[in-house]
Amino acid sequence: MIAVNFLRSVLHLLVMVITVIPWALVVIAASPFVSSTTLYWMCANWLRVAVHSGTWILGIRNRVTGWENLPVGSTAPAVLLLKHQSTWETFAMPTLMPHPLAYVFKKELLYVPFFGWAMGRLDMIHIDRSKRTQAFNKVVEQGQRLLDQGTWVIMFPEGTRIPRGEKGTYKTGGTRLAVATGAPVIPIAVSSAKCWPRKAFIKRPGVVDFSIGKPIPSQGREADELMREVEAWIEGEMRRLDPEAYR
Repeated sequence: MIAVNFLRSVLHLLVMVITVIPWALVVIAASPFVSSTTLYWMCANWLRVAVHSGTWILGIRNRVTGWENLPVGSTAPAVLLLKHQSTWETFAMPTLMPHPLAYVFKKELLYVPFFGWAMGRLDMIHIDRSKRTQAFNKVVEQGQRLLDQGTWVIMFPEGTRIPRGEKGTYKTGGTRLAVATGAPVIPIAVSSAKCWPRKAFIKRPGVVDFSIGKPIPSQGREADELMREVEAWIEGEMRRLDPEAYR
């Protein structure tokens, strides 16, 4: 079975590498001529290729619960705060959500050939993590503009991919943004490491659960207190989704 999963993982990687180059070139060429929303959905279509090929080749399927907890309306704001275990949820979220998403990510990703070059053309928030005050000011300024136009801001409060069954340090950047803009927080638990472990090349077939929590109002809240509530919900939900990992 390990050999089969290895071959599947190689094939899926080849599909992504072969398709990302022409996709990125088209995005870069089209960026001066199309709207930011059109460019976003062009990119989301490549992510659908990555996710759907992951389903057909790797045997990874998504199961989403809590759709009813997402805000309704073309300009309804939301700050999505997710558990981060692998690349899978990074690719899958834009294919699942009904609104354009703006990731907050470190600027070093812009230098990744083709993929990063195309990301640089999107209306997202790339920050220099060595300049924390300037970075947060940029997140609030750009985040408010994006939220006003109906784009949801998405962040991983632990900051990096966390091994299955473990918990990182939840940082308050996402809840500070929510408090500053008045947008509700949507906590989301993701069990992707069951199939796509952190930093692992070999992937396993199975079901990845995305559990969307109820919106948490941010108005009148303190960022630390709000993040503690987000952390408690996500970590409690992770134990429900993947009890084997938390024995």
